[in-house]
Amino acid sequence: MELIRYLNKYFFTKQQLLDISKITNSEFEYFISLGVMPKHSYKLKAKVVSDSFFGEHIVNESIEYFAKGYAAWIGSLQILDDKNNAFLVFSKRYRERIAYLAQKGFVSDDPRVNGAIDSHIEKEWISFIDGIYGLCTKSGLPEDIASKELATLLINSFIGCKKLNKSGETKLANAVDLLDLSSSLFAPHERRKSSRHRLINEVRRQFKLETK
Repeated sequence: MELIRYLNKYFFTKQQLLDISKITNSEFEYFISLGVMPKHSYKLKAKVVSDSFFGEHIVNESIEYFAKGYAAWIGSLQILDDKNNAFLVFSKRYRERIAYLAQKGFVSDDPRVNGAIDSHIEKEWISFIDGIYGLCTKSGLPEDIASKELATLLINSFIGCKKLNKSGETKLANAVDLLDLSSSLFAPHERRKSSRHRLINEVRRQFKLETK
């Protein structure tokens, strides 16, 4: 099944995440209860039917999938002592990524990455903990989240223009490439409705941008 192949390739099951992070389920659930560990991004519920000489056997299973980058986040949590400190680490890494990208020429005048960045990061943190960014970014980590957000802001500022000059086309192409690097592929059934399709595939088609 294509969905299961996608999940097994790009995500860890909960047990895989525990094994790689070398923590117990109790420790993991404690992090979840504190509100410092992102929730799963996908949850499969399956009814498995086995038929053999001994008859039919039915098993109902539930499998949670997490972004692979969360193994590194758990490593950070093991040296933090509360939710506030975890948020401060998230915020610091997010801001540092925005600053780094600004040095590379990715500059937006949108308040969300300028004067209103404090309140914006608080909203981003909520989405991070809810597992949303584990679904739509490659790593689920603050750096990819910040890259995705900034790239999205830049792309949206350009696509409203009917015609772009050469400089605008270059900036748009760079923003699309940045989003491509940070955005997940999305599950097969989600792709046509995803931000990747709208802001990468369709923008490249509309503006005839080359794919790196």
